[in-house]
Amino acid sequence: MSNTLNTAKNQLKEAITAAIDEAVKNGELIDAKLDDFIIETPADRSNGDLATNAAMAGARVFRTAPIRIAQTITSNLKLDGTFFEKCEVAGPGFINFFYSKNFYASVLRDVENEGGDYGSSDYGQGKKVMVEFVSANPTGPMHMGNARGGALGDCLAAVLEKAGYNSYREFYVNDAGNQIEKFACSLEARYLQIYDSSFPFPEDGYQGGDITDHAKAYAEEFGDKLVNVSGEERKKALVDYALPKNIAKMQSDMAKYKIHYDKWFFESELHNSGEVKAVVDLLTEKGLTYEKEGAIWYKNKDVCTEILLKEGKKQDYIDKLELKDDVLIRQNGNPTYFTADIAYHKNKFDRGFETLIDIWGADHHGHVMRMKGAMDAIGYNADEFRVVLMQLVKLVSGGQVVKMSKRTGKAIQLGDLLEEVPVDSARFLFNTREANTQMDFDLDIAVQQDSQNPVYYVQYAHARICSIIKALKKDGIEPRKATDDELKLLVEPEEKELIYHIAEFSNEIVAAAKDYDPTKITRYVTQTATLFHKFYNSCRVKCDDEGLMQARLSLCTAVKTVIKNVLDMFNIECPESM
Repeated sequence: MSNTLNTAKNQLKEAITAAIDEAVKNGELIDAKLDDFIIETPADRSNGDLATNAAMAGARVFRTAPIRIAQTITSNLKLDGTFFEKCEVAGPGFINFFYSKNFYASVLRDVENEGGDYGSSDYGQGKKVMVEFVSANPTGPMHMGNARGGALGDCLAAVLEKAGYNSYREFYVNDAGNQIEKFACSLEARYLQIYDSSFPFPEDGYQGGDITDHAKAYAEEFGDKLVNVSGEERKKALVDYALPKNIAKMQSDMAKYKIHYDKWFFESELHNSGEVKAVVDLLTEKGLTYEKEGAIWYKNKDVCTEILLKEGKKQDYIDKLELKDDVLIRQNGNPTYFTADIAYHKNKFDRGFETLIDIWGADHHGHVMRMKGAMDAIGYNADEFRVVLMQLVKLVSGGQVVKMSKRTGKAIQLGDLLEEVPVDSARFLFNTREANTQMDFDLDIAVQQDSQNPVYYVQYAHARICSIIKALKKDGIEPRKATDDELKLLVEPEEKELIYHIAEFSNEIVAAAKDYDPTKITRYVTQTATLFHKFYNSCRVKCDDEGLMQARLSLCTAVKTVIKNVLDMFNIECPESM
């Protein structure tokens, strides 16, 4: 894909390097090699569109004052054939460069030529990346943390795709282990209480009303057929009845949330295939397990300590972490959740994924080092296991925290949220704050259809452009491909600022992919809308100068394309009228 901004930076680096080489050849600088220098966008672009510290970086190498080096570079600089029209020396030796009209015309031509692909890049080189997110416990309804994690994970996967990765979405269903046993015991108690109210409920059982609802539903459909059977048979029948319903509700809620996974991976597959046992055997072969009190333990403390020491951490720092060993197989012979989790991540790598990205709640921060250590211990690249930790989210309405659903009077679930808030609002708003920050999700803003609602604000900019084009067509003015000379008429500050912002789109996508942070893109597209409104309020699109009018229409169309590409990427509606 074309990237005029990167091309301009590369041109500049080559021109500066050539100017230095010419100065050395002429004897203006001593014969020395300047290995590296920085080209960056100044904080205040009125001082220049790009700036370099080449003269400052070369002071020691060339044994000359930076200001003199800067003057020498500029006197030998050839900008012909580049996207730059001039340069200036500033301060103690910085060199500032200014884009030519060709730069701005080229950016708009890129958008015009690439359309829906504009912003895409090959940065990821097709690398296979799995994003595992939500993976909520199937024993109960999904909550607000799952709502935030769902929007974050899905949009992150989309950003990675746009950046050239081969991304894959997966939901890990914990349908085995201790939580399922607890689920079974809870269902059994509620079912038997229908026929004997004195039957005790387990102290650590699931208290949710959904457990009672499942038990009642089973009794209504099948009566008391499970009252006089063995406990194991009863629990299995109740779990086989209730668990698929919970999973189906999860899948339904995710689909309503516009999230579609490539795979719903069931933990039970790992147990049935023998992969959980195999990972314990592997760790044992490597001398990383031991038996104590009838259980099999993993030497987590030794593994993590070794990794931290290699990273240069001091022993006193490591001691403060209070690392502990972990049980892999309990005294009763059942594997722990941690054991299955190691097997699951091994399975991911074995399926050919080069990078694993997990979205976890911040309360799992202590689990990150354990999993990285386990991946390293079984022979995988722990650096390719990445975790995005997500802070809590609070629902707010009228300035007050909302904890109960108006509809059910119970704790708000994902399904409740999607009944009250437009899906597009939820997906966008949950991606307006970085994952590592706590978030207040304002229900009042989420349902507003005005500029206070960020997604509406962005959608409105797109619809406004569509209506501008439609109105001009009514007046007999058909948008056409503007010539290069016409595009060079876009010289107003608002026009140049907007075009430069458009030029940054692909690099913003790459930055978001590098940081696993789709909020960079919601901020980018919101700023796109702001700059468009600023341009439109300052520069008349419909004007007497036909060439300028067509150039401005091309700019409007480019903005429309960028907004649509972002909203399409995030699976958010992009209306043509509002």
